[in-house]
Amino acid sequence: MSTTSPEAVKKLLENMQTDLRSLSMECKKKFPPVKEAAESGIVKIKTIAARNTDILAALKENSSEVVQPFLMGCGTKEPKITQLCLAAIQRLMSHEVVSETAAGNIINMLWQLMENGLEELKLLQTVLVLLTTNTVVHDEVLSKAIVLCFRLHFTKDNITNNTAAATVRQVVTVVFERMVAEDERCKGMAEEPPPVQGNSNRRSVSTLRPSAKDAYMLFQDLCQLVNADAPYWLVGMTEMTRTFGLELLESVLNDFPQVFLQHQEFSFLLKERVCPLVIKLFSPNIKFRQGNSSAASPAPVEKPYFPICMRLLRVVSVLIKHFYSLLVTECEIFLSLLVKFLDGEKPQWLRAVAVESVHRLCVQPHLLRSFCQSYDMKQHSTKVFRDIVNALGSFIQSLFIVPSAGNPASINAPAGGSGSSGQGSSQGGQGSASVSGGLTTQAAFEYRGTWIPLMNVSVQGSAKATYLEMLDKVEPPSIPEGYAMSVAFSALLDLVRGITSMIDRELAKEEEEREAAGQGSSEPPPTQSQSSPEEPLAHQVWEEMVSACWCGLLAALSLLLDASTDETATENILKAEMTMAALCGRLGLVTPRDAFITAICKASLPPHYALTVLNSNAANISNKTYSIQGQNVQIISPSSESHQQVVAVGQPLSVQPQGTVVLTAKNIQCMRTLLNLAHCHGAVLGTSWQLVLATLQHLVWILGLKPGVGGALKPGRAVEGTSTVLTTAVMTDLPVISNILSRLFESSQYLDDVSLHHLINALCSLSMEAMEMAYGNNKEPSLFAVAKLLETGLVNMDRIEILWRPLTAHLLEKVCQHPNARMREWGAEAVTSLIKAGLAYKHDPPLSQNQRLQLLLLNPLKELSNVLHADIRQKQLECVLQILQSQGDSLGPGWPLVLGVIGAIRNDQGESLIRTAFQCLQLVVTDFLPTMPCTCLQIVVNVAGSFGLQNQELNISLTSIGLLWNISDYFFQRGEAITEELEKEEAILEKQAQEKGEPLNRPFHPAPPFDCLWLCLYAKLGELCVDPRPAVRKSAGQTMFSTIAAHGTLLQQPTWHIVVWKVLFHLLDCVRKSSTTADKEKIESGGGNILIHHSRDTAEKQWAETWVLTLAGVARIFNTRRYLLQQLGDFFKAWEVLLDHIQSAALSKNNEVSLAALKSFQEILQLVTPVKDTDKPDALAAMGVPPVLIDPLTASGPGRPLLRSDSLAERLAQRYSNNTQPTAPPPGEELDDSALWWSAWNTWYRTGIECTRPPTGSTGDKLAFVPSQPFLTALVQIFPALYQHIAGSFSMEDLRKLGVILHGAVSVPISSDASPFILPSYTEAVLTSLQEAVLTALDVLQKAICVGPENLQVMYPAIFEQLLQFVEFSCKPPQYGKIETKHVANAKYNQIQLFAPAEWVALNYVPFAEKSLEVVVDLYHKTACHKAVINEKVLENIIKTLRMPLGLKYACPAESTWKLAVSSLLKVLSIGLPVARQHASSGKFDTMWPELANAFEDFLFTKSTPPDNLSIQEFQKNEAIDVEVVQLISTEILPFANFIPKDFVGQIMAMLNKGSIHSQSSSFTEAEIDVRMREEFSKVCFETLLQFSFSNKVSTPQEGYISRMALSVLLQRAQDVLQRYVEDERLSGRCPLPRQQVTEIIFVLKAVSTLMDSLKKTQPENVDGNTWAQVIALYPTLVECITCSSSEISSALKEALGPFKDFMQPPASKVQNGES
Repeated sequence: MSTTSPEAVKKLLENMQTDLRSLSMECKKKFPPVKEAAESGIVKIKTIAARNTDILAALKENSSEVVQPFLMGCGTKEPKITQLCLAAIQRLMSHEVVSETAAGNIINMLWQLMENGLEELKLLQTVLVLLTTNTVVHDEVLSKAIVLCFRLHFTKDNITNNTAAATVRQVVTVVFERMVAEDERCKGMAEEPPPVQGNSNRRSVSTLRPSAKDAYMLFQDLCQLVNADAPYWLVGMTEMTRTFGLELLESVLNDFPQVFLQHQEFSFLLKERVCPLVIKLFSPNIKFRQGNSSAASPAPVEKPYFPICMRLLRVVSVLIKHFYSLLVTECEIFLSLLVKFLDGEKPQWLRAVAVESVHRLCVQPHLLRSFCQSYDMKQHSTKVFRDIVNALGSFIQSLFIVPSAGNPASINAPAGGSGSSGQGSSQGGQGSASVSGGLTTQAAFEYRGTWIPLMNVSVQGSAKATYLEMLDKVEPPSIPEGYAMSVAFSALLDLVRGITSMIDRELAKEEEEREAAGQGSSEPPPTQSQSSPEEPLAHQVWEEMVSACWCGLLAALSLLLDASTDETATENILKAEMTMAALCGRLGLVTPRDAFITAICKASLPPHYALTVLNSNAANISNKTYSIQGQNVQIISPSSESHQQVVAVGQPLSVQPQGTVVLTAKNIQCMRTLLNLAHCHGAVLGTSWQLVLATLQHLVWILGLKPGVGGALKPGRAVEGTSTVLTTAVMTDLPVISNILSRLFESSQYLDDVSLHHLINALCSLSMEAMEMAYGNNKEPSLFAVAKLLETGLVNMDRIEILWRPLTAHLLEKVCQHPNARMREWGAEAVTSLIKAGLAYKHDPPLSQNQRLQLLLLNPLKELSNVLHADIRQKQLECVLQILQSQGDSLGPGWPLVLGVIGAIRNDQGESLIRTAFQCLQLVVTDFLPTMPCTCLQIVVNVAGSFGLQNQELNISLTSIGLLWNISDYFFQRGEAITEELEKEEAILEKQAQEKGEPLNRPFHPAPPFDCLWLCLYAKLGELCVDPRPAVRKSAGQTMFSTIAAHGTLLQQPTWHIVVWKVLFHLLDCVRKSSTTADKEKIESGGGNILIHHSRDTAEKQWAETWVLTLAGVARIFNTRRYLLQQLGDFFKAWEVLLDHIQSAALSKNNEVSLAALKSFQEILQLVTPVKDTDKPDALAAMGVPPVLIDPLTASGPGRPLLRSDSLAERLAQRYSNNTQPTAPPPGEELDDSALWWSAWNTWYRTGIECTRPPTGSTGDKLAFVPSQPFLTALVQIFPALYQHIAGSFSMEDLRKLGVILHGAVSVPISSDASPFILPSYTEAVLTSLQEAVLTALDVLQKAICVGPENLQVMYPAIFEQLLQFVEFSCKPPQYGKIETKHVANAKYNQIQLFAPAEWVALNYVPFAEKSLEVVVDLYHKTACHKAVINEKVLENIIKTLRMPLGLKYACPAESTWKLAVSSLLKVLSIGLPVARQHASSGKFDTMWPELANAFEDFLFTKSTPPDNLSIQEFQKNEAIDVEVVQLISTEILPFANFIPKDFVGQIMAMLNKGSIHSQSSSFTEAEIDVRMREEFSKVCFETLLQFSFSNKVSTPQEGYISRMALSVLLQRAQDVLQRYVEDERLSGRCPLPRQQVTEIIFVLKAVSTLMDSLKKTQPENVDGNTWAQVIALYPTLVECITCSSSEISSALKEALGPFKDFMQPPASKVQNGES
């Protein structure tokens, strides 16, 4: 019930009255005034109660009077009375009915009691009640009350002292509480602004409100008292202790920090009074050094005093905790002092207390952060935070290095004890702790013989101090061993925990804000600067904190980790190192992060393990040193002698095989931490992945884990060598470790991209090291890195893009190129697995829509092609095969890459690789052409082509040509679809090109894309057509021409232009070039045991075959597609080029080629000028295919009817032109071909000239090339076909050219090897086919002239001339240069000596010449009257020509020749002479007559003698021929003498004259002489002569004179011969005369007898008298001869003399004579 309720008031009044009554009762006897006062008090109370409704207020108003009796009662100093009064006063106070004055009176009364030492406890109680129940006591009254309490604290009585102490504390608190309440009350009122000027006057408290003023005065005096100065306000203090003062100060500072922070006056006190005080009191502790107290020093150093020192540290803790912001500079000093107290030279208790204070700071991370901000981050300021941490570190190190005096380790741990306990602890930590608590030894640190136990000092995160709380101790306590270490250890852990959790929290908050800002409304988040100005520095602060503390922490933690023998402690240390590493990682502080990680890594590995990554990293850290007590203490490297259980022995991973290394349980524990770190904090590891992974790699190696499928590590079954020994303890761990390892890499899928990159980079550099080690030695390489790269890749498929490039680049460039096969194999395995997995993974969006990703995934596959090792390529190709089988349908844009891989074959790769690659290609061509984008078809063509060109495996080359055929078929079938797709693609490309302003870059650009596809195909086949291997060339050539034939119709017309120039002619050029430069060496065998036919046994011959094929193919295309081609602008140019090729082939020195060239020539001459559109038979003809060729075309290609294709071709044509049928010419317009044919004629002419030109070399030149007969025949046979086309304008000049060639061709000799096949046996008079061809050519020409217009007839003479040349060959075979030809009969057919140089055999020209002669006669028969024939003196030429065989007669090579010549002459003359007579006047025949005379002369009086074996019958036949000639003269010439020149007649006469005498042949035997005298001939001659002389009417006197002349000459000559004979006969006596002379005589005699006969027959008037006189004059001479002895002569003489009988008659009269 409250003190103000009516019941309470009533009760109070009753109680007061009771008290007063009691008082009056007590004082009745001894103290009457008191009694009276009491009684009047009763009355007073009653009246107040009666009069006032608010009784309490009234009471308070009158409280002085009401209290007065009780005060008087106290004044009696009677204990009983005093107690009663104090109780009553307390009751009043508790009801708050005491006014200020009353209170003052009460205090004064109490003071008196105190001075009298009465009722001390009751006094304290009263004061307390008075001050706590109300606020009426102020100022001096208050100070008096407080002094009263202080005075009572220093009494002799212990109870009183303690009570007073408690009261003082409470009172001080109350004073400050009042102030706080007052501030609360005034908060609402308008606050007066505090004075601006610095509050320098310490007395100036006028601005403070009353309670505040009291508090101020109180606090100020406390400071004065502690400083041993007089108080200002607490008047009447007699004594005071510093310890109590410090405690009071501490409690005020601790409980009312607000007061000091809000009021300038108070904060001023803090700065001006408290801090200097503390610093002053610290001085003995600072100056003091342990151990030199005994040294005599000038001034005795005050010894540190534990109670004060400890309390000072407490005050400092409070100051730092609450007023750090006010006292920045002062705190810096305090903290520096604190750090100093940790020095080893300070007393143990001082260090312990200092460590506890430091621990207190360590659990307040925000405070630490402030230190960092205020000191470490300011220039020229002590790096306080860093010093604190370093001091802790040094402190820990010093405990190991300088054992605390008096308790070195040896005392606590007897010899061997430390070892056994270490052993025990590690076993306990190994999981057997549960066996029995008793066995587990105490946790401890042990380092180099120093053993320090570890106690459980405080719960983590709270600094529960032991020694800072010993306020009752005056002497410094003794510190148990290990206490300081344990506190320092806890402090370190708390420090780490605090800092990391604080920063983590703030980072998390920051991230949340960032996310909220990101996800929230679109407006930007409020900027940090608005919230608080220091915010942007937050990161800098954290970084500075970490930077400041990491070295010290690391030094301490590493040492502790090394020294720890307790699993839990180890775990805590590792956890601290791990959290620090992670924090540094999050803040991006690379060096410290790496340092912590290095520490963990080193701890995981065996001691002194050589791992370069860690050592180089540690080097950066270990050069930082800390000074402890003047000695330099470095970061301690782990000692190898830690007493730890060995759990595994294995081989180190290094280049040189070394001994074994040992892993302890702690190593494994560290390894797990390392895995944990990587697993949980992988995202912040960055470059330190390298350290982590390197360490793991080595541990994995030592533990003998090997990679399996997918890269997971499994304990190797057959661990290499016996060197790896694993205890059962670790064996159970291995699967776990291997599992964590796998999970570690699986968890890489949760890393962000940057961290993932770091992980990949680290794995790559690890892998590089492993590769370095694997160079040159056959030791198994460490595949850890490669396996883990694979594993990481596989789990991160969803974002494979970001890690793909570094990952694959490393595997490709480094691992797959490595010389160590195992390493390489894993590299390839990794790459191919990743690619396959990547393609199979269900990406989002799917690969089909993410072209870029697909290409990215496939790219490494392509890159593998650059690796030279066959095993890698094998893997690559197997991978391609698998991809084709599984994802072939969805490769889409990836096709170019895949095809690129298949096609990346090189000849140095060996067959098996090429075979695998080819398998892939076959699969593509058979299954996937329809699924790939049409743009890739070109690549397929190129790839197939490259397989054709590889030279490892002939069968593959040939099969790939087959594939090209299949591909062309595919194009053909899918033509329209492909065209559409390609056109779309083309449009896009063109647009892009235009935007860039570049021309479109595509092979064969102007042609439409579909045509380009064909062109690529043709170009590839063209390349294959010049492959070094004949089989490939042949196959490719056939395929190429077949595809052009079968599918060429699909091409647009302009494309043909490219086909002709870029494909066909280019091919022809290459083939020509290769053929002409081919090797002539004999090839022994075709590889293996294949025999090569002799016609193919040199490269040259093999190339010849190719040339033949190619030329034929091109010619065929020109033939079949001529109409199409002719519409191209430059058909004529193309034609010329083709002809040029034909010419060069024809002139090639290879018979096969040259002959084939002519066949091609023939083929292109068979062209048919196309029919007009109206007569087209069907669709085929629409393509410009001449009707003639329809049949053969349909058959080409693998039996496919062409009609369908043509409709396709037409459709395609429609796409490209508005004119639906670009094939037919406009009606009525025929193509003008003459230029083409003339070009062909020129080619033919050049070829003929070239090939018939005789070699220039000397006769001995065996290598001279002579064209073969079949070739020449073919060449000549071309002419008739060609002539049809050029007949229209064939000129004399052309005819002359033709003649040159025909002449040349006929002149060429043949090789004796070939002669049996070409020449007929000599006896048969048969023409060779060449000769026939020559004559046919002339025949064609002649017939053409015959039917041709008049103007052509001028050519007749030229034809005659040509034929006549051939006629001459009968007697004078043509010479072929200087080659020595043998007569065919003498040529030895050297069948046996196969390789002897061939001899050249002249042909038998006789039949040819004779045939030519017949032709001449025939032709002359037809043309004798033609003007040209007359004008050109053809007859004369014929005669001239015949002169030779006629003159040679028996000397002719063949007897038939001269006989034919004669008969021809006779025939010709029979036609020609009438013509000649007709034109006698024109003089055109003038020159003929002498020729004719000469011809007669040469023939009739030949210089050759008949052969000896000539039979008489033969001779007579021959004579009959002579006679025929003379008869011709007598019938055709002499009768027309008046039309004939006189000279000629004279010559004839002379000839007849000669014939009639001199006709004997001197070579006959005597027996035959009578027959052989050509008597018949002489007779005819003579007769003719005479007939001519006498029978003709003499037209002119001159003519008659000539005849007479002739006769007289003849008679004169007879006279001479006979006279000479008579004389000789006489002289010789018995000797017979020479044979010739005898013969001559006989002839003369025969002539005389003939003359006599003639004279008889002649009209007498024709014979002049002179002749008769001469005849008669002979008579005596004849008579003279009668004496001769020769019977022959006698018989001749008899015949001569006989006719003279006719002269024996009487002379008649002159008249008579005249009449007759």
